[in-house]
Amino acid sequence: MSERVVVRVPGKINLQLSVGPLQSDGYHEVATVFQSLSIFDEVTVAVADSGKTDVTVKPEGKSSDFFPLGNENIAVRAAELMRKRFDIGDGLLITIKKELPIAGGMAGGSADAAATILAIDSLYALGLKRPEMEEIGAQLGADVPFLLSGGTAMGTNRGERITPVLARGSYNWVLALSSSGLSTPSVYKECDRLRAGLDIARPHISDNLLHALSHGDAKALGKSLANDLQPAACSLRPALRLILDVGIDYGALGAIVSGSGPTVAFLAENEEHALDLVVALTSSGVVGNVLRASGPVPGARVI
Repeated sequence: MSERVVVRVPGKINLQLSVGPLQSDGYHEVATVFQSLSIFDEVTVAVADSGKTDVTVKPEGKSSDFFPLGNENIAVRAAELMRKRFDIGDGLLITIKKELPIAGGMAGGSADAAATILAIDSLYALGLKRPEMEEIGAQLGADVPFLLSGGTAMGTNRGERITPVLARGSYNWVLALSSSGLSTPSVYKECDRLRAGLDIARPHISDNLLHALSHGDAKALGKSLANDLQPAACSLRPALRLILDVGIDYGALGAIVSGSGPTVAFLAENEEHALDLVVALTSSGVVGNVLRASGPVPGARVI
């Protein structure tokens, strides 16, 4: 048996996030279209003598003050699920090389959990099929099953039921990152507050969005981007409205708050246009950190 396995895992954005009314169990039914992007965390899982699961993050200065440890960390919970299910007695050390933003709406934590499941499967030669890993991942969060496979896919129920979506071509994205995150539960709570008293329909995926993806039509996709949590994220973080406006003013084909935010994704026409958007957003003074990415890309992979 190998003593360590390294997995590379991408982040995601939601091209559409349709959120149903608050249910009696405190959750919302959602319908979403995910796309994985070329910004990656690198997760190493190694056998440890400690008899328990520990996690560290690198580089230590990069958002590490906000990095959850112990059972608050979803990768640790993923490891504990795997240890219990497969009777693994060894301790495990999870080391995460972090590029995805923490609490940024790009599923950085869920990506690490997906990578941990795949790494333990590889480390112990468990031979799990992808649906088995997705079932384990679904116990941890709605985004985890998607990040095992990546690409472009539809998520239903709470987002964890994954169906691949026909998507042609590759898309160029520019991401405006925030220096501080937004709590997903607080964004949903604000969404419920803003929609109080309204008749909220069941969530559904836009036919226009699926048509744009199947034809590889970036302009049509830009017009179809939609996120029911965006008003709530902007209510909690008003500066997001300015960032969205600046990107559109500089010619983005579309702009959307990713998931529960605060990362804002801008769709560019091509690679050259994406570079121009990066320069424009950076010089505008309203964005601290701007990255380019492309999608879709594969999900978690052993490297």
